[in-house]
Amino acid sequence: MGEEGTGGTVHLLCLASSSGVPLFCRSSRGGVPTRQQLPFSVIGSLNGVHMFGQNLEVQLSSARTEDTTVVWKSFHDSITLIVLSSEESSSELQLERLLEMVFGAMVLLVGLEELTDIRNIERLKKELRASYRIIDSFLADSELIGDLTQCVDCVVSPEGSLLQEALSGFAEATSTAFVSLVVSGRVVAATEGWWRLGMPEAVLLPWLLGSLPPQTARDYPVYLPHGSPTVPHRLLTLTLLPGLELCLLCGPRPPLSQLDPQVLERWWQPLLEPLRACVPLGHRALPAGFSLHTDILGLLLLHLELRRCLFTVELSGDKEPPLDQRRRLLRSFYTLVTSMHFPPEPGPAEKAEDLVQRTQLPRACYVSGPEEPDTGGRLVALQSGAMRLLLLLSPQSPIHGLRSLATHTLHALSPL
Repeated sequence: MGEEGTGGTVHLLCLASSSGVPLFCRSSRGGVPTRQQLPFSVIGSLNGVHMFGQNLEVQLSSARTEDTTVVWKSFHDSITLIVLSSEESSSELQLERLLEMVFGAMVLLVGLEELTDIRNIERLKKELRASYRIIDSFLADSELIGDLTQCVDCVVSPEGSLLQEALSGFAEATSTAFVSLVVSGRVVAATEGWWRLGMPEAVLLPWLLGSLPPQTARDYPVYLPHGSPTVPHRLLTLTLLPGLELCLLCGPRPPLSQLDPQVLERWWQPLLEPLRACVPLGHRALPAGFSLHTDILGLLLLHLELRRCLFTVELSGDKEPPLDQRRRLLRSFYTLVTSMHFPPEPGPAEKAEDLVQRTQLPRACYVSGPEEPDTGGRLVALQSGAMRLLLLLSPQSPIHGLRSLATHTLHALSPL
């Protein structure tokens, strides 16, 4: 698993299902967006084979060649998304979730009605340009993982209770139920209303902020793909510190001008130091004083019921492998354990035989990389109730101690 994804190319195609007309094509190589475009003949062939299957009532969802994985997905019989990936670590699960996030981002910024009732192709192409930045961030080597886990990327603030109290007071003062603090695309604290947002908007809104260029304030129209796909809301943002933004999701009120400096100073000036402590969490996710075993190079902690996650690879930055490779290793491992070993989160109503089968599923698994130093690491995953922990460990970490180390780490992180 050591070199996976380092030079692979990803192409994302969006077409109007009825006509096959391309709406956009986005590409990346090695996690860096590029301007490389696929020939029109290739686009036509990929869409043609999908339409041919549909005409025969055959649903073509994925295919593999010697070096490329292709996944097709149609939305509302109106939009067809196709992704081609030559990255070795690419899996169907990962690419399917990528397409779901891309369509969610399109709805977020354009609205579902524009995508399902296409009256003017050229106008829709222009409107979809607003989604390019967030879509490119899905194709890039991101520090976030919510696009894959479909859980909200969060951080743990050392002064979380103080920030939460101030956030609740500010929300009441502005008569807004949906308020959050976001640092570099990760949620620091949020009101109960914000946490009740459905998927995928709960993941997409912080991700959108992380993909936009810095601005002191914004008044941004957004649609909620789950909660309000046809009626726009307003996303107001105020930069408290570089990288740290206060976000409000609201209707016509309050106007941005009402959030004057006096309101901000009342609630946030007294918390300047706790706010400053949040800025480094945009990369590390955990407070600097939080102690973990020195063998841990990266971790992913998921709460499957709350749909929140902690993801960081900046725990022992002076060790090999490099940070981008650590992220790829943990993403690949998450895909492996989710698709092959651990069950997805339980649904609202399960059959009795499904529950019996669930008790027979594994609670832990591990992958041991090469024994030579600096060539990868060991990976261990542990499932306990609604909690799932994935760890990337030093190659020198003894195999016989992996489960004990993971159990101890999970117990230490669970109260957070």
